[in-house]
Amino acid sequence: MRAQGKIFAGFAIFVLGIAIWYGLWSKDPTGTTALFLAFGLCAFIGFYLLFTARRVDTGAGDNPDAEVSDDAGEIGFFSPHSWQPLMLGVGGSFAFLGLIFGWWLMYFAAPIIAVGLFGWVFEYYRGENQRY
Repeated sequence: MRAQGKIFAGFAIFVLGIAIWYGLWSKDPTGTTALFLAFGLCAFIGFYLLFTARRVDTGAGDNPDAEVSDDAGEIGFFSPHSWQPLMLGVGGSFAFLGLIFGWWLMYFAAPIIAVGLFGWVFEYYRGENQRY
């Protein structure tokens, strides 16, 4: 985790330099703002990773003498398959199209988003993937 934090911190410094150079060279407020926001996001992630790395055990990625097999084992539970993200994506697409073409599309998007969100939250309470 420490290596990833250093990578993000280094990238944040790089983006800060590019943002300053771009702002002075182009005088474009939109691009300069976007670059400074990108610097902020990289700095937040780098700070979080470096801050958290001090409080957790060192992983195999932080040990220069580690082998690939040192990270073997169970990582966690991952959903085997789900149609709900597709439904949320379709509903979200209709919602954003409603911003472009007219608010009336929200009447179609809202039920699709509601059903997709309900199904995603409760997909492990019923059916073959039921978990207690």
